[in-house]
Amino acid sequence: MGLLFGSFLNVVIARVPAGESIVRPRSRCPRCGHQLAWYENIPVLSWLALRARCSSCGLPISWRYPLIELLTALLFLACQRRFGWTPELVAALVLVLLLVPLSFIDLEHWILPQELTWPGIVAGVALSVPMGMGRVRDSVIGAVVGFLVFWGMEWLGEKIFKKEALGAGDKDLLALIGAFLTWKPLLAVIFLSSLQGAVVGSLMLLVRGRAGPAPDPEPESPTAPPPATPPGTESPQVAEGPGPVPKPEGTEPVVAREGDGKGEEDGEEEDDWEPGPTNIPFGPWLSLAALEVMLLGPWLREVLPVPLDMLFAGAR
Repeated sequence: MGLLFGSFLNVVIARVPAGESIVRPRSRCPRCGHQLAWYENIPVLSWLALRARCSSCGLPISWRYPLIELLTALLFLACQRRFGWTPELVAALVLVLLLVPLSFIDLEHWILPQELTWPGIVAGVALSVPMGMGRVRDSVIGAVVGFLVFWGMEWLGEKIFKKEALGAGDKDLLALIGAFLTWKPLLAVIFLSSLQGAVVGSLMLLVRGRAGPAPDPEPESPTAPPPATPPGTESPQVAEGPGPVPKPEGTEPVVAREGDGKGEEDGEEEDDWEPGPTNIPFGPWLSLAALEVMLLGPWLREVLPVPLDMLFAGAR
């Protein structure tokens, strides 16, 4: 089942960011449009049998397809081993089906689509009903607290750094995680995601020299004005072309500089930021930490030292 659902998640990852239907048309080669026959769409096996190439155009098929199928299968197996055949297993499997595509979409496109996060929040609360009204209450509190915590961090970051400090979809993702895991392990999720992201960022800093985007290029120095011409003399003609066009008196060129508000509508800056080659979104770290808390929470509570084990007190 994990392999089959993993094959479907490949469709979700490819089509949701593009605004396409995840139902129609049938699976096809993204390059030549060849629609796959049923025997070309068997998880992992078809990729191996086709030698990772499209049977129509012969271009390579990304290794990401079998990777996501195998990853989903392993997570399904881990959930069954962790929860057995209980109502909690259903909630755990649905959480996997949400976190896997959200992570890969965020890695590639730097977005966390609300088409997945908002229905996921509702699903997290609804799937807590078979576990009792106490669990429903904790699930609702978890969704609200998860959203408000990151909303507050986003607001504070904008006030301090004068720019977006967290992705807008991160608060939706943490609300989704809170709806499934309740509010109790949210602190552990934030701790693990921040810690692991910081470790990887430090390693990238050592290897590549930076853990963020490349610095902006320095602005070009303004051209020095031409020397004044003594009275009674005329400027020689320049061979390369005509001189500057004279401007009426009292007018000056308007230069929009970064942060001065000129060239912007209603005082809002245009969001033209693009991630650098070494940037990593925060969404996948939240997803990884949520899966770790869900699947390894009791074990982490036992092996961690005394101050840290309290973070995982809510991981059941």
